[in-house]
Amino acid sequence: MSIDDTSTPERPTHGGHDHGTGHHGGHGQRRRRGVPSGLVTRVAGDALSVRRAFGEPVQQDGITLVPVARVMGGTGSGYGTGEFAGTPAAARQGEGTGSGGGGGFGIRVTPVGVYVIEGSTVRWQPAFDLNRVIRGGQITGAIAILALSVALRRRGRGRRR
Repeated sequence: MSIDDTSTPERPTHGGHDHGTGHHGGHGQRRRRGVPSGLVTRVAGDALSVRRAFGEPVQQDGITLVPVARVMGGTGSGYGTGEFAGTPAAARQGEGTGSGGGGGFGIRVTPVGVYVIEGSTVRWQPAFDLNRVIRGGQITGAIAILALSVALRRRGRGRRR
């Protein structure tokens, strides 16, 4: 099944035949269109496999590098329908058949380092994350400024008394 295959007929509850999209005959059945149930989850599952965490090994001059990444992701989907079945005509405020849909997933891949294989020796070489270093410095600086301002205020209050 491809992502483009988005029609999924509901199972008819009548004599075993489906009238297709838009037909509102005496049976009240219609064809549901949208993302097939489970497709988003299957696609996300393929994307969130262990193959994403461990990259293809690279060999050069007797050294093999195996890249490693942290992979995080999530998926969600939904659907909806609508019917006037069982609703008195006086309670209907217009024509409508309802529909629904929705679904998606997100992935975040962050490199964390490489395994360096040299002969029978394996060592871990972590990735340097400059953004993390900068963020840590900013947080440390903000805490230091806050602590200094609190200390100066207390010192100033003590002299006034």
